[in-house]
Amino acid sequence: MHLEGGLAPAWLRRQAEQAGLPVPDSLEAFWRGESQPFERFIEAFLFGSGFLKDSAAVMAALAAITGRLPMGSKGPRAVDLWVSPHFLVRFKRLLSLEQLWGGLDEGIAEARRQGVAVAVVLDAVNHFGPAHGHEVLDLVLGGLPDFVVGFSTGGLEGVPFSLWAPVFDRARAAGLKIAAHAGENGPGENVREAIREGGVERIVHGIRAAEAPEILELLADRLIPVDVCPSSNKALVANLGAHPLPAMLRAGVRCALGTDDPGVIPCDLAGEWALAQGMGLNTQEMGLLKRFAVEDAWALRL
Repeated sequence: MHLEGGLAPAWLRRQAEQAGLPVPDSLEAFWRGESQPFERFIEAFLFGSGFLKDSAAVMAALAAITGRLPMGSKGPRAVDLWVSPHFLVRFKRLLSLEQLWGGLDEGIAEARRQGVAVAVVLDAVNHFGPAHGHEVLDLVLGGLPDFVVGFSTGGLEGVPFSLWAPVFDRARAAGLKIAAHAGENGPGENVREAIREGGVERIVHGIRAAEAPEILELLADRLIPVDVCPSSNKALVANLGAHPLPAMLRAGVRCALGTDDPGVIPCDLAGEWALAQGMGLNTQEMGLLKRFAVEDAWALRL
């Protein structure tokens, strides 16, 4: 999930009231469970991000995120956390990089005391282009904390992943794993390009890959993990129809469930499991979701 999209709605509403700012209609609509275009999601996401102004706010976001995990689970509890340092530190100038790292460090330490492992993935914006990706790396590569393990793109899939390849290569050379949001608000072909041209080793969403059997075959053959977020997909992906998760699993794709932005689109992991089961997955297929989640979570490889 995303740090910036994980804030507790009650906390965010209090911050907005104290600042004298109205909560945008887009965010209120998402909180009511209404589906909206991706551009409206960006508006809601950015509004919440604007309150991450110090280390304490970052810690509050982490507490909200770990607090949504199922309690009493027999398996490991872990979060792969997407974070947008350039947006927070340089673009919006909400806090310093030291404050961001400090809040994450303290929040992750508290999560560990509660038995939750956390790994951070740096998030860049695809539609801002490769120059922006290099700016993200310029900002952070001087001293990455140990909890930062990956680099990813999100946002609108507007720039070909082949053009992002040099950025991915630079991040990989720095020891980071590479992921990409692909096949969500763009075509399934973006999944193929992200893997073949960008060298991406993990796909977020990827649901449009089901448009072509050969793309599902590529995912399965390369053992590429795919994070699937049913509530987010339902809210944001136009003309989705029946969710392709069952078809993806049955094609051999290593799917795991995620919550994406539960502070914007209300959901939790238990609810995502219920949605998956409601798609007609059998016991064996639900078991595969659990196994892939454990085996492919970067937070469990620290």
